[in-house]
Amino acid sequence: MDARLVLASASPRRAALLAQIGVPPARIAPAEIDESLFPGELPRPYAERLAHEKALKAAESAAPEELILAADTAVCMGRRLLDKPADEAEARRHLERLSGRRHRVITAVRLIRMRDSRHWSRTVESVLRFKRLSSAEIEDYLASGEWRGKAGGYAIQGRAAAFAPWLNGSYSAVVGLPLAETAGLLEAAGWRPPAPLAA
Repeated sequence: MDARLVLASASPRRAALLAQIGVPPARIAPAEIDESLFPGELPRPYAERLAHEKALKAAESAAPEELILAADTAVCMGRRLLDKPADEAEARRHLERLSGRRHRVITAVRLIRMRDSRHWSRTVESVLRFKRLSSAEIEDYLASGEWRGKAGGYAIQGRAAAFAPWLNGSYSAVVGLPLAETAGLLEAAGWRPPAPLAA
């Protein structure tokens, strides 16, 4: 039996990215975990830990014929993590820090094949530079509400695309899932897209 792909994420962006490369999840299984940062934990290990924990959480209710795909994205400046802002004031502080400076976006991906409990993982780092943002640009962006639930307080696939004139790395990873690397993991795990239905 071909493996069924399970996306362990409530993010519509990740589901849309998978659809973009013709990889439809058989089901969506958001994994609710504690995303608190451990004392002294750096951004890359943090993203990798959360992706791993999300995959394990989804695996608790998975069937033997399923593949579990999980990911986590962290935005950081040096060692400082710019996590999902709790409110508009924190989102404003994130944008003010990012203004005119470079930052890293780290996306970790974890894949588990349930039938033999084998794991695959990849971590992709991208670097972006934001232009210098005016107070009006920041306030307009905050008013859009796009910052809600977004690591770093912005969505590169939305209005914040106008803020980043330079990106080195994977655009799709910045959105939430590195497509080339994820496709490679699925291929390594032997996943195949479902056959089209007969007319």
